[in-house]
Amino acid sequence: MDLGKKILGQRAFNQFMKMTFYGQFVAGEDHKSIRPLIQKNQAFGVGSVLDYSVEEDISQEEAEYESFTIVTDSTKRERHGEEKQNEQHQSEEERRRGGVTAARTHSDSAEAKCDRHMETFIKCIKASGGNSMDGFSAIKMTALGRPQFLLQLSEVLVKWQRFFSFLASQQGKDGEEALNQRLELDQLQESLTKLGAKGDFRGWFTDGKEETSGTIDVLDWNSLIDDRTKTSDLLVVPNVQRGELESLLEKFGTEEEEQMKRMLQRMDILAKHALENGVRLMVDAEQTYLQPAISRVTLEMQRIYNRDKPVIFNTYQCYLKDAYDNVSMDVELSRREGWCFAAKLVRGAYMYQERERAEEFGYEDPIHPDYESTNRMYHRCLDHVLDEIAINRNANVMVASHNEDTVKHTIHRMNELGLVPTENKVYFGQLLGMCDQISFPLGQAGFPVYKYVPYGPVSEVMPYLSRRAQENRGFMKGVQKERGLLWKELRRRLSSGELLYRPTY
Repeated sequence: MDLGKKILGQRAFNQFMKMTFYGQFVAGEDHKSIRPLIQKNQAFGVGSVLDYSVEEDISQEEAEYESFTIVTDSTKRERHGEEKQNEQHQSEEERRRGGVTAARTHSDSAEAKCDRHMETFIKCIKASGGNSMDGFSAIKMTALGRPQFLLQLSEVLVKWQRFFSFLASQQGKDGEEALNQRLELDQLQESLTKLGAKGDFRGWFTDGKEETSGTIDVLDWNSLIDDRTKTSDLLVVPNVQRGELESLLEKFGTEEEEQMKRMLQRMDILAKHALENGVRLMVDAEQTYLQPAISRVTLEMQRIYNRDKPVIFNTYQCYLKDAYDNVSMDVELSRREGWCFAAKLVRGAYMYQERERAEEFGYEDPIHPDYESTNRMYHRCLDHVLDEIAINRNANVMVASHNEDTVKHTIHRMNELGLVPTENKVYFGQLLGMCDQISFPLGQAGFPVYKYVPYGPVSEVMPYLSRRAQENRGFMKGVQKERGLLWKELRRRLSSGELLYRPTY
């Protein structure tokens, strides 16, 4: 009887969601049920980014998560005396995780789950290719690998980046933009030797090169991570608690390398299917404590598949304080290595979660303090990419924004730089259920514009819907304005005989 009530209750909840949030922001439960909506949007010049909205996260409340045993403190420490001193010595990486530490235990179920997600993404890619021209398919990296692995890799990357910043500050480079910070190799070797490092750092960067500038930048520094199996002895970072250097890869062993390999294999399979179906992959951004690893894995795939044309797009969240550094470094790396930079720019989707986490665990808020500063960062990143497109026509960007001023700014800059819509270098994107008054006029005007089309069972898209509800607390306030704009557009189409969009291709 209890089971029957539970089933009925679940059905009632699912029906309620479909009549409210789910019906507003989600297209349907599977790739077949969403086909009519995709075809309707395409008739009006609006493409689709199909997004099977499954995502994973690490919660500080979890006691166990599939392949890992998660151990957390059961009570909060009081911030005084010896306990306060211990807490001050806790690493920022530990605080960013919410006080979570992980001990590995093997489990095949997590890998099987990732494989099932990969199969679902393959169906999504095929649906994108079959339903629209020049389609996109969105994927979430946390569905293709264990979040704990992404957390560990992110911490490795963050520690390595911070060590570079520390060494740059020792050479008087504080306050400069990331790409402008150049380390003198002789000073670098001297500093590392004094810290207790063993190895020839200078030789690693100069070996085999006839001419060297005697300096390195952050991209050169990160190249050591690329060859980590060959340079593990060089990969050391300061341990504040012990006051000595420790191996960066101390907790990144054979199992982690295997997980990295499996994740790249899944991405490789998806990329091959994307090529076969004429679809581009849009890698979604996720939480800051996972994002460095997500971007790193995405970068590895861009190096392979973006050689001739942009197949894989990375996502940059411009509400983050380091957004411009991330964008400019990846643009420069694509220039040096000769592949197509491809990005989706968003303002950000985890603001409330990130802020609450930073406040609760005492690390610096990674988010800009207000909407205006986020806007400035968004336009700065956007202008940088648009300039890159104008210089060599080798980059692509999706302006994923619901802000009318941003859309107008983009069109104005495109006109200034001579970027025409038919080049398909600059795309626009909005979420399903939001800002139709922006999407459809852009499509009618001939701009490449896409709706992000989430789909999936109610139970699996709840994290996505939860974020939508948080981000759009003021959504209903704008309904009257949007309704008026839609009626105005409808009257214009009726009077001009342009009720239906007729594609030019």
